[in-house]
Amino acid sequence: MAKQVFYSFHFDNDVMRVQQIRNIGAIEGNQPITAQKWEEVKNQGDAAVEKWIDDKMKGKSCVIVLIGEETANRNWVIEEIIKGWNAGKGVFGIYIHNIKCARNGTCRKGSNPFDKVSLQDGRPLSSVITCYDPNPLYAYNDITSNIEAWIDSAVAARKK
Repeated sequence: MAKQVFYSFHFDNDVMRVQQIRNIGAIEGNQPITAQKWEEVKNQGDAAVEKWIDDKMKGKSCVIVLIGEETANRNWVIEEIIKGWNAGKGVFGIYIHNIKCARNGTCRKGSNPFDKVSLQDGRPLSSVITCYDPNPLYAYNDITSNIEAWIDSAVAARKK
């Protein structure tokens, strides 16, 4: 059965890489947003973006942060991590720098965005969240083979 997930990522840099991951048949995420629609939402202001995130995150069991070169520097990605974590959803990251983009090829590995979120005891969220770094020689196949188990693991960890 397909999993219901929310994808968090840096739209401008990584949308083509993310589309490849969305095409993996084992998962069902929120419907992709076009560049034009994303601009429309952003132009309506922060409240509209927050509402869009909340609406898309409803009913999802897991937040998957697809980490490219600049993902950790995106405020909305950090907000999505916080919202998912606070809602008790499974949360994890996948480095996607080795997924080839038709426009840009591969990119440099980005920083861990979970380092930018603190738990109540002051530890970084990265101390309890897993970020998977697929084999660079066959990153897409590695993600395809493992994503269902990664989702199950993240969801189970939050239920404990």
